[in-house]
Amino acid sequence: MTEPSTFATAAYGGAGWSPRRRDHAGDMGPLWSGGIDSEWKTLRTVLLRRPGPEIAAEDVDAAQQLAPLDLGRAQAEHDRMAEAYRDAGVAVLKVPEVPRPAPNRMFCADLFAMTPQGAILARPASTVRAGEEVAVAHALAAAGVPILRTLTGTATFEGADLIWIDAATCLIGRGLRTNDAAIAQITGLLAEIGLEAVAVDMPFGTMHLMGMLSVVDADLAIAWPRRTPHRAVALMRARGIDVAFLPDADEAQANRGLNVVALGPRRVLMPDGNAAMRGFYEGLGIEVVATPMFELRKAAGAVGCLTGIVARDMG
Repeated sequence: MTEPSTFATAAYGGAGWSPRRRDHAGDMGPLWSGGIDSEWKTLRTVLLRRPGPEIAAEDVDAAQQLAPLDLGRAQAEHDRMAEAYRDAGVAVLKVPEVPRPAPNRMFCADLFAMTPQGAILARPASTVRAGEEVAVAHALAAAGVPILRTLTGTATFEGADLIWIDAATCLIGRGLRTNDAAIAQITGLLAEIGLEAVAVDMPFGTMHLMGMLSVVDADLAIAWPRRTPHRAVALMRARGIDVAFLPDADEAQANRGLNVVALGPRRVLMPDGNAAMRGFYEGLGIEVVATPMFELRKAAGAVGCLTGIVARDMG
């Protein structure tokens, strides 16, 4: 008995075949989750990792911390930050547990960078943090977030070195944590989807671009005087973005006052205990929500570093 021909059936392109016509950008929302095209539009989803016993390092230099941390206090502060996000209507995703966690894996901003069409997975520069990106990849995949790129070769990149200044342009800080190989890979990837990456050189002795620049509205950025790269300031001004410089660098340094996350246009979540910085922000018409970071800042980070941004309003 002769089997019927499969030619012209739907499975082989015949009548009933339904070609996929929508591109990947169009799949964001209907099929995939996440995505940002700014640092300041309404925040929708973040990824956090609650600190555990791994942060209680005896050798703070080996752990890349500034001072020993009290676990209970650090966890309480982290819980307060997570609650502040929920109170603001932000969904909080969690990084899964892993064996032998590294002491800095709570700093989720370093472990990926989000684009309008998905995530770029980081490849941290230090051996202390090597592999932290694996659990973050699991968390993003579980949340339905597409991973556009996993860096290869000798590339090193940390997500806190990438900042969006408009819907089509990001800055990438070249320095201790992000190298030329990573910049080349990220620049090529973004060009494929019609976006531009501009590399800016970081001063020696600094950590991340996030630590010297924060974009809080379409036309306003906060920058560190004599530390923010000249090219970054010039480019933002050319795009119509006003750049306001910190008035009190000592307080900003000691209390991580620039280490903030925008909850929406001119509305930020910042570390508590920064009276001068709070007054500075409010003088610019920025609403401030404060959360304690007195213990967590001993690990050389604060709100911005602890928060992986997964989704904001776009368009």
